Amino acid sequence: MSLGAPASSAGVPSVVHSLMCHRQGGDSESFAKRAIESLLKKLKEKKDELDSLIAAVTTNGAHPSKCVTIQRTLDGRLQVAGRKGFPHVIYARLWRWPDLHKNELKHVKFCQFAFDLKHDSVCVNPYHYERVVAPASGLSIQSTGPEFWCSIAYFEMDVPVGEIFKVPSGCPVVTVDGYVDPSGGARFCLGQLSNVHRTDASERARLHIGRGVQLECRGEGDVWMRCLSDHAVFVQSYHLDREAGRAPGDAVHKIYPGAHIKVFDLRQCHRQMHQQAATAQAAAAAQAAAVAGTIPGPGSVGGIAPAVGLSAAAGIGVDDLRRLCILRLSFVKGWGPDYPRQSIKHTPCWIEVQLHRALQLLDEVLHAMPAEPGPLR
Repeated sequence: MSLGAPASSAGVPSVVHSLMCHRQGGDSESFAKRAIESLLKKLKEKKDELDSLIAAVTTNGAHPSKCVTIQRTLDGRLQVAGRKGFPHVIYARLWRWPDLHKNELKHVKFCQFAFDLKHDSVCVNPYHYERVVAPASGLSIQSTGPEFWCSIAYFEMDVPVGEIFKVPSGCPVVTVDGYVDPSGGARFCLGQLSNVHRTDASERARLHIGRGVQLECRGEGDVWMRCLSDHAVFVQSYHLDREAGRAPGDAVHKIYPGAHIKVFDLRQCHRQMHQQAATAQAAAAAQAAAVAGTIPGPGSVGGIAPAVGLSAAAGIGVDDLRRLCILRLSFVKGWGPDYPRQSIKHTPCWIEVQLHRALQLLDEVLHAMPAEPGPLR
């Protein structure tokens, strides 16, 4: 069981709370809560199976777990909050794939009570099923994930400090703190890193990093963040931009102590990659046509006017697309439009987190693009 995960003996409210923290956000919070409460009621007399469920969900399936079974109904479906659905699909959507369809699941070999085996009991352990059909976004669920799920680089102002810290895919939760213990495994300690060019501002800010932040990789590559520090942290996140109704890259988000929030959505990132790459490709083709004077209409005289208008879109390069796959986070001090510091490179201590699954998908997107014409090659 993961550190901090409650045992089945902890009481229903605390188990519900813990399992709610791991939901993927496809259904409403009230539906998720009802679905979890309904399942806990059915597992009341099955302590071992409930412990298996808690361990599987809170560790993202890091270790093998037992079947978690409920009684099969006459039509095979389960009713939760007035809605009917197949039980294994409901809980796989809840904790793994929010956009899952019922015909996309296949049970793993060692599952003894899988839905398709037609036993009187049905296993609803979400880690006893695999997704076999890629969703509409074209995201390839079956492609092999990277060895490390992220790399974290630490900076003071514009100076990189220390080695890049890589987090293995088998270690979904990593803590970045200000202490002086040796770094390793799931913990990156910034306190022990030395910098001969360290400024007074960095020296002061570093004293306030404290317990820092915890980053957690969920599902195939979504990222959640918890602020453990006594001071706010400031994050650049395209996912939070979208949630706040801001243009991508337009805002810096202040995350208060104790907050637990999703900061990266893999599917959203994959869609943005496709959109931006396609926009750049189309703009480059149109720009080439405009310069050659082959675009009809009043704007084509001399070919210059439309070319100027298209140059911004055609100027999207690989670096712009890579930015979609990166989180930047400053400790203690903010930056951007609402602060005196315009750039994160003016803040005393900050980290850049490169997300490897997203970068892997970007590589696939770029390889799938036509070679001509285009600014991305």
